[in-house]
Formats: sequence, structure tokens, C-alpha cells
Amino acid sequence: MDKVRIGIIGLGNMGTSHAVHITEGKVPRMELAAICDIAEARRTYAEEHFPGVKVFDNATDMYKSGLLDAVIIAVPHYSHPPLAIEAFSYGLHVMTEKPAGVYTKQVLEMNEAAKKSGKVFGIMYNQRTNPVYQKIRSMIQRGDLGEIKRITWIITNWYRKQSYHDSSAWRSTWKDEGGGTLINQNPHQLDLWQWMFGMPEKIMSFCSFGRFYNIEVEDDVTAYMQYKNGTTGVYITSTGETPGTNRLEIACDMGQLIIEDNKIKFKRNIMSEREYNRTDTDSIFGSLEYWNCDIPVDSSGGEQHVGILKNFTAAILDGEKLLAPGYEGINGLTISNAIHYSAFTNKWADVTNFPHDEFYELLQEKIKNSTFKKEVKEQKTLDADSMSSTH
Repeated sequence: MDKVRIGIIGLGNMGTSHAVHITEGKVPRMELAAICDIAEARRTYAEEHFPGVKVFDNATDMYKSGLLDAVIIAVPHYSHPPLAIEAFSYGLHVMTEKPAGVYTKQVLEMNEAAKKSGKVFGIMYNQRTNPVYQKIRSMIQRGDLGEIKRITWIITNWYRKQSYHDSSAWRSTWKDEGGGTLINQNPHQLDLWQWMFGMPEKIMSFCSFGRFYNIEVEDDVTAYMQYKNGTTGVYITSTGETPGTNRLEIACDMGQLIIEDNKIKFKRNIMSEREYNRTDTDSIFGSLEYWNCDIPVDSSGGEQHVGILKNFTAAILDGEKLLAPGYEGINGLTISNAIHYSAFTNKWADVTNFPHDEFYELLQEKIKNSTFKKEVKEQKTLDADSMSSTH
């Protein structure tokens, strides 16, 4: 096999973007062979904008067609695991959009199906291609920071208007989306959190549901995390602030890292704070010298979605290691579910031994008891023209 014949399930915003990137040749050795969408309007759109690509109205027929080696799943979140499990049963490689699913119970089932299939399984965590986060991760793994004391990430530049929530029937509901900003805007950052720092031991959270908008899910979140080694973390996110902030601070033995505007600044101590504390006994009030350092790093953001698709293709054809294995999707989702769990129950969420079944039941109660009436004012999907390389 010298190319990967790919099918896209769901020609919404992300599905359209992937289709454009592939047909423009941005992913060498990947060919768009089929598109599937349950909406007639999107199938008509696909036929008009992607001539020569077979269009299906259901995933099963596309899986059975013999046209594909792999699929990209780009539909609403609840459907990621069942569509992936079915694709694996037909011997197809799978790339799923983020998040891996809505609740961990279904993602565990997806991971098991992937394992049994032996096929390549990736997830669209495109922020892992960003050199800034790659640099931070490598610095942590090398021990450049010493022990991490506290992590603070304020990411509130996810501003969304009411019209965004009203733009689709599935958005911002427990039944159809499974949550709000945690499940929609924040999966990348929650993945990066665990990718760089590892999984916390437990989480206590405070969430506001429909604080800024006429929605039933969370739009403002503060979560406090504790690690087994004593490291603490605070994660703050919202869709109701503008201009908002995206600032990550890492307090560590060797000083403080500040990540903002896709740049890394390091207030680097000349020695470990712990060592300084042990050895400098001459004065009661001491001050440790530090240097203001700009860490050299490519601030372009990396190849993003295209980079993940290139890596996925190379994994299938060449056996290259995946940058974002699909199995790891459960990690960020566990943090997301734990934040919800703590807010639902007003108690600590045990991340290490997360209660998958209990959380599923709590989510079902939210759906069952919901009295929210969704109003869709105008269904909107990106056009291929707006996704071209000239824009």
C-alpha cells in the first residue's frame, strides 16, 4: 500500500476542513475516497465541492464499500466511540476528532475494540504539534524545572456568543453534546495538561451552568487539582469573557515558567529553591537570584491538524509512532468527567480510581431531568471556500 484511502464521517466544520486539506494535497499519501453525512444538504454539498469522491448517507455502507483503508470521525461527541468500534470491526484504521467521547465508560469500550483490531488508532489532538508545548514537555521530562510545585492555567479566550450556542441543535445540551466548554472548547488543553504534567490524583471543582448564556451546561469553570507528589494545579476556563486570557504558569524548584502568546518566558533561579532553602542559613529573609530568560522556540503553532494527519498516514504506511494515540484520549476526558463529577456531587473526584459507572448514571440523570428547551435559530456549517489555503 503506497497511500491511505480515507473516508470522512460528518461534513460539518471539522470534517469540511479535513476534506479541504486532503484534497488540496496538504497530506501527502492520503487520498479522500469517501464522505458520509446523514444530512442531505451536506451530501449535496459534498458532491458539488468534492467531485469524484463517493458520498454515503450512512457509515455502515461506507465501511462495507471496500473503498477505504481508514476513517476520520468528525461527528458530534457521543457518536465517536460507536462509530470507531464499528470501523474497527471492518478492519479500518481510525482517526477520531476530539474529545474521545462524552463519558469514560464508552471510551474504555472503544479502546478495547481498538486493541483487539490491531489497527492504527489516532485522535485529533493537534495542539501536540505546537512546538511550545513540545518544548515544555521536554523540559519537564529532562528535569530542567526540578520538582513542579504549582500549575495555573487560565484559558478564558474561548468567547462564544449566544448565537453560537443557537447555531446547532446538538450544541450546549446534556443530551446531544454532553457538556459545555469542558467537552467542546477545552479538550485540547486538558489533554496538554496530562501530556505535560501527568494525571492528577483528585479534583475539586466549581462550575456555573448557564451563567452567561441561555444554555443548560457549564460555561464557567474553576478546578483545583492535587497530585500524589504534592503538586497542585488550578484550571480556570470560561466562554463568557472577552478579550479573555490564555496564560499558563508553572512554579517549580528552578523558578517560574510563563507561557503566553505562544512564547515561553523562564524566570530561572540560579540554583534550586530547595537547595537554597537548605544551604543559605545566614539570614532570616533571603532572596534567590534569578534570570529572565526567553526560551527559544518556534512560535508558529506547528502543523496542527495537517501534522496529525501526516503522522497518522506515516503510522499506517511506515509504522511511525503516533504523536497522539487514540488510547490516550481517555486521559483528558477523565479530567473533564472528574470536573463535572465534582461539580455534580459537591465533593472530591477520585481521578486515579475514577467511578466510570457512577458518572455515567449522573449524566443520565442530567439528561432525564432536563427541562431545557433548545432553540435553533440558524444551522451554520463552514464552506470549503472559507477553508482554502488562500484564507
